Amino acid sequence: MRHAERHRSHRIGWLRAAVLGANDGLISTSSLIVGVAAADAPIRSVLLAGLAGLVAGALSMAAGEYVSVSSQSDTERADTEKERNELKSQPAAELQELAGIYEQRGLSPSLALEVARELTALDPLSAHLRDELGIFESTRARPLLAALASAGSFCVGAAAPMAVAAFWAAGNLPLVIAATSLVLLAVLGGISARLGGAAIARGALRVLAWGALAMAMTAGIGKLFGTVGI
Repeated sequence: MRHAERHRSHRIGWLRAAVLGANDGLISTSSLIVGVAAADAPIRSVLLAGLAGLVAGALSMAAGEYVSVSSQSDTERADTEKERNELKSQPAAELQELAGIYEQRGLSPSLALEVARELTALDPLSAHLRDELGIFESTRARPLLAALASAGSFCVGAAAPMAVAAFWAAGNLPLVIAATSLVLLAVLGGISARLGGAAIARGALRVLAWGALAMAMTAGIGKLFGTVGI
């Protein structure tokens, strides 16, 4: 019977971008709304500020992720092309280099050379990318996917405080937004920790702390500098 194992490394690219986007969308938009609402601004101004923050934040996250991951992708592409050329121009040296890598990992010289020959016969480029450069297909940089995941999750995170601000009419809006956002942050932190194989409580607490700090600071700024009817 085949032994089945579940690993999480294939999630690294999109999971990091999605979690970062959702956290940023929730924290930044709720903090913005709390700050404007704490200044006793009319609800129209609160919603307009939140919407502007949502659009600007989502586009900023997408652009940042795309540029950042594109740089990683460019590096991987350049290394791949360099390795391909070296395999064509000096295959014997590359074979010895691969065997040396396996020796350093504990194989005997003869077995290391045999393994290197077998893998070179199968797919020399993949063997060198994986074992020499640490480039795996499952973790390759995907700029567009990272940008879309980041922007989409930012909008999802920002939608919650926007919805509360739009439909809450019983007063104490800053407090309600803060409480709702902190609960959602704890849930999001726990889910992301669970997906990544980390402790759920630790994942929840680390986003709660930063979210609470951000909202407390913007609420203080709104109270300190705000005026009615901004």
